[in-house]
Amino acid sequence: MLAALLHREQRIPGARALDLCTGSGALAIAAGKAGARSVTAVDVSRRAVAAARVNGMLNGVRVNAVRGSLFEPLTGRSFDVIVSNPPYLPASDDELPESGPERAWEAGTDGRVLIDRIASQAADHLRPGGVLLLVQSSVCGIERTLQLLEDSRLDAEVVERRRGPLGPLLASRAQELERRGILAEGEREEDLVAVRARMPAGGVRRLAERESVPADAEQSVG
Repeated sequence: MLAALLHREQRIPGARALDLCTGSGALAIAAGKAGARSVTAVDVSRRAVAAARVNGMLNGVRVNAVRGSLFEPLTGRSFDVIVSNPPYLPASDDELPESGPERAWEAGTDGRVLIDRIASQAADHLRPGGVLLLVQSSVCGIERTLQLLEDSRLDAEVVERRRGPLGPLLASRAQELERRGILAEGEREEDLVAVRARMPAGGVRRLAERESVPADAEQSVG
């Protein structure tokens, strides 16, 4: 879903692209093949960083893969396009695993530990007119994501939605998630959604049109 959106995104040709939580590097490669002039990929896993580099070479895309947690290794850098398919599976506690395959899906008790950080920090790494493309499950709360992005001066919307049965890992935890109120009783379907958030070309949202703040407050934002 995100790869298809990258190929349709008008900002991609000639863009500086970033893939957060890159894993195998598939989205970084998709960005390169869609015309990005430079591609950076970030993952907390050393193996994922190595895989992204090798897979990039095998697919004819030069991927600058770096190890770190989300935006931490990117201080002072900004991008035209940021894409991310982060872990979003609700877990038993908020401690993220430090090793093992669980890193690819565990995301805190509400599944939002990484989504919240991405939504709150992306604006600091987007160039004027740049976009963030993010995928998540409806189980994790879509409206909260949109609100965090709007609060960060981005214009956000759901651009694609696919309804289907819970994935195997989520389904295996369904009864526990029902007890915690994350799933409604008997709920065994979810929406996978792609969210697009855009930084206005001027770099500052027109807050006066969206919130009850004085018009001159725009000058202090950004």
